[in-house]
Amino acid sequence: MSSSQASTPVAFSGLVSRLKVNGLEILGSLEVEEGEQLLPDRAAQPCMVAIIGNVGSAIWPPFERARQNRPGLTLDQWTEDVVGGIASDFGLDAVFPFQGPPYHPFIRWAKRTGNLFSSPLGLTIHPSFGLWHAFRAALLIDHTVDRPEASAEHPCETCRDRPCLSACPVGAFGGDGYDFAACLDHVATPSNPCREGGCLARIACPVGRRYRYREPHAAFHMQELLKAHGRT
Repeated sequence: MSSSQASTPVAFSGLVSRLKVNGLEILGSLEVEEGEQLLPDRAAQPCMVAIIGNVGSAIWPPFERARQNRPGLTLDQWTEDVVGGIASDFGLDAVFPFQGPPYHPFIRWAKRTGNLFSSPLGLTIHPSFGLWHAFRAALLIDHTVDRPEASAEHPCETCRDRPCLSACPVGAFGGDGYDFAACLDHVATPSNPCREGGCLARIACPVGRRYRYREPHAAFHMQELLKAHGRT
């Protein structure tokens, strides 16, 4: 590490702490290859990209507090405010999965970190957190940061029963892919477990169960799904 980068580990530790206060974590990071145009709209490419997201419902209390002070505040607005502020304080740029079109390929980036994998449900799965995480932003870092090599194993490869595929009440997950219309129709039905407590297929996954979203947090996302498709 050069002398100009000597303080990087301390700065990176501070970054992690600031994110954690707001219920956010670095889910993984990837190095940008020489000559790679990871972000085509930028002349100068970063050296690294850190994927920022929530794990479990750690994000819920700070977001709820912010909503009490700013009625109507959306999760995307809160994310831009929080992550954008942190990025600015550390001299970094931030990009978000909801910016677009064109949209940044967060799932493709996540798989390059070595910490996240494709699950049978189409969601990314983490060996420790399971399906209970979500991408909120990515920080663009213009210097290399020492980081441990990812050595995680794909948790779905040793899961024989794959209960996630059979737990959906309307069979939305199968050999033909994800039947979004059936899922949406089901969630739109009043007083059903998925709408009030979260996706039953996701809950059936045995990985990372202790990070399962709290019911108010899960119900919020289901309501946002319905709102986005005019089904409230």
